Amino acid sequence: MIAAFIAIYIITYTNIQNENQIKLNNTVMSPIMINPLFNTDESNNTDRIFMGKIPNDYASAFNVLISDDNDLLSIHSYIDLTEEIYEKATELAISAKKDSSVISLNGQRWLYKIKPINANLLIKGKGNFDTVAKTKVIKQIYFLDVTDSYKILSQLLLTFGAISIVMLFVIFGISLFFAQHAVAPIEKAYEKQKQFVADASHELKTPIAIINANIDALYANKTETIESQQKWINYINAETDRMGKLVSDLLYLAKTDNGAVNNKHLPFNISNIVTDVLLAMEAVVFEKGIKLSQNIEPDMIVNGDSEKVKQVVMILFDNAVKYVNENGSIFVTLKKSRNHTTFSVKNTGNGIPKQSLPKLFDRFYRVDSSRAHDGGYGLGLSIAKEIIDSMGGKIQAESVEGKSATFTFIL
Repeated sequence: MIAAFIAIYIITYTNIQNENQIKLNNTVMSPIMINPLFNTDESNNTDRIFMGKIPNDYASAFNVLISDDNDLLSIHSYIDLTEEIYEKATELAISAKKDSSVISLNGQRWLYKIKPINANLLIKGKGNFDTVAKTKVIKQIYFLDVTDSYKILSQLLLTFGAISIVMLFVIFGISLFFAQHAVAPIEKAYEKQKQFVADASHELKTPIAIINANIDALYANKTETIESQQKWINYINAETDRMGKLVSDLLYLAKTDNGAVNNKHLPFNISNIVTDVLLAMEAVVFEKGIKLSQNIEPDMIVNGDSEKVKQVVMILFDNAVKYVNENGSIFVTLKKSRNHTTFSVKNTGNGIPKQSLPKLFDRFYRVDSSRAHDGGYGLGLSIAKEIIDSMGGKIQAESVEGKSATFTFIL
């Protein structure tokens, strides 16, 4: 921006200077017609005879005629200036020792140019016809008022300065805005990574502690038979299974983060997938006294990985069963909407707090901290989201606090 302003200023400055030079040259090319005869007597007293005309386009100009000794001979001007100003301008032009330049006088700027000319001198003797003619070189100085031009340049410089200061803050603000937005995803990913490592370490710490405690119990009863200590072995086996599932889930999420998971994109019957999951969970639903309602459109075909979609349906339905209220209801829906297939599972119960909805699909996040060790690790919804996202779908959660919660995915 500064480079552009400098370029504009230089171009404008050059154009104005060139224009002023053209104006001054036009004045010089149409010189004031002076009488070439300067009469002088024997006492060297010179009559100042000056006749001429300045072009009307350049009324803010005047001419002076000086001798070879730099004495002011004549002044021609249509400008209302004092004799002192004319003399001072002539003095400044002569003292500058340049053929053309700019001088400052009483707050005004004048561009001048010095041009030598030849003049004839007639010397009169005592007799009327006793004359001797000779040629003498004198100088004519042309002055042009360029004050307005310099005011324009000064105003342009001030304007550019003001714009530069304002734009500096504006561009800084815009840069800061985009920088923050560019860095935000990286910062968010970094914070998630730190939280992920901390949560994973915490989740692994509990089963390891349980396994160590049970191993200590086995060591304390070395003489007992395996059958008599089956309880401790079962505890160890259960915890190793949970750890194995946790490690498997973590590996899957790590692969999805690195783009190493290649999901199949083949057509399959999602209606059959949903029906199979409901049949597999029918005993659990019946045992807990849950009322199950379903509205599944038959023979709906979608593209994707059937096993992964089945896993998502299982995760969402399992969550609904876990968090449904006593003798509550679960509603399962599978329907077609234009070129999309929508699956949703809704359960009655306490619902999900509004502040928790944006975090539901975060890894290791649990709405109810009291269920921290109910067999899960808070990775189910994260895995479900990764699977649906990898298939180009969308998954979301809605809730009415104190009434219900609904999870929906669209393929």
